Amino acid sequence: MELRQLSYFVAVAEELSFTRASQRLRIVQSAVSTAIRALEKEVGAELFDRDSRRVALTAAGEAMLPGARATLAAARAAAQAASGASGEVRGVVTMGTLLSSGRVDVPRVLGRFSRRHPRAAVRLQYSPSGSAGHVRAVLDGRMDLALASVSGRAPAGLAHEVVSKEDLRLLCGPDHALARRAEVTLADLAEESFVDFPLGWGNRTLVDRAFAGAGLTRSVPLEVSDYATARSLICQGLGVGFVPAGAADGMAGVVEVPLVPEPLRWSVSLVHSAVRPLSPAAAALLREIHAELD
Repeated sequence: MELRQLSYFVAVAEELSFTRASQRLRIVQSAVSTAIRALEKEVGAELFDRDSRRVALTAAGEAMLPGARATLAAARAAAQAASGASGEVRGVVTMGTLLSSGRVDVPRVLGRFSRRHPRAAVRLQYSPSGSAGHVRAVLDGRMDLALASVSGRAPAGLAHEVVSKEDLRLLCGPDHALARRAEVTLADLAEESFVDFPLGWGNRTLVDRAFAGAGLTRSVPLEVSDYATARSLICQGLGVGFVPAGAADGMAGVVEVPLVPEPLRWSVSLVHSAVRPLSPAAAALLREIHAELD
């Protein structure tokens, strides 16, 4: 079994497409298909169900995926440790980030990291499932570290430190009935329609838990993945929404309504694996983030 075969297997498993996997790997699709067939013959089981319309992991493929990712991560760490023996930081760091990163100025951090470590590179990624996606990626080795909103108890195997806290601000359109209110409670919002972010995003999780904790339900007919669209929909009176204070500060055409008895407090954490050591390049990036916070 070769590392190349495992990398092809992981790419197909994550993309659920031989075409997209070959594009990601920058090799011809036939080479990916041949490597997967050879791997299936070696392990004695089919790893994918595939037909002309879909690709899906089999039970054997699901069982193999965590180990394959861990093996590739260990191989990368070993190679980077060897190259780092000379004192020069090399390798690629995969980092997850958010639309709002609080006190961490990500572009500035990456610029400083690049100047200090020109032989290292950072692969910056967003997840469609927000913070929840980042946490899963860190735990299974697809990401080295990430900025994520971790609500409640952190999963086993995850190291995290809160690096920023800010309020979520309730926004509505200027013609909305709530715009004339001096303050509102969660109970006042139970019948409202919400513009919110996808399940898994940290701010969405925080609001959902606040309503559930108060014994309330709410309607979220409009889900978006960026603040500009959220602002536009709220401005048009299509719903109200909670947005981190740092993002809300620059929004025109919307009205902020204070939430009582206290605002919802949103936090951003820096997360990485608590069981796998960081590569030298990832450790160097972690130091740059800490320097930014200091």
